[in-house]
Amino acid sequence: MHTPTLAVTRTPLVAVYGTLKRGLRNHHWLDGAAFLGEDRLTDATLYDLGPYPAAKLEPSRGIAVEVFRVDARLLAGLDRLEDYRVRTPRKGDYDRLVQATAFGPAWLYLYNRPVAGFPVIREGPWLPR
Repeated sequence: MHTPTLAVTRTPLVAVYGTLKRGLRNHHWLDGAAFLGEDRLTDATLYDLGPYPAAKLEPSRGIAVEVFRVDARLLAGLDRLEDYRVRTPRKGDYDRLVQATAFGPAWLYLYNRPVAGFPVIREGPWLPR
């Protein structure tokens, strides 16, 4: 079981669980990033919003993520894609939190909007429809 790291860190890693994964439509945002491998996180649950998933910090049996090493430019691009707002993170679509992975601490984007009524994924990957 991986536990979240609440302290802010300057990790160069990001854990992705949806359209940013290899072979999916937004993976090009990670062009130039080094793929480190796959992991399962038990501190997050996914919700299937249709065209993309949303992660909430809720216990699960292990959601599937891919971990990448990114630079500041790539991370800034991901922040734009995910509508993460550095100064007001709760006002964007996503916030981000450092999550422990098998490859070290990695940023995980967490959805700020309500997810009631959407299908829940408590184990494994999100699959596009």
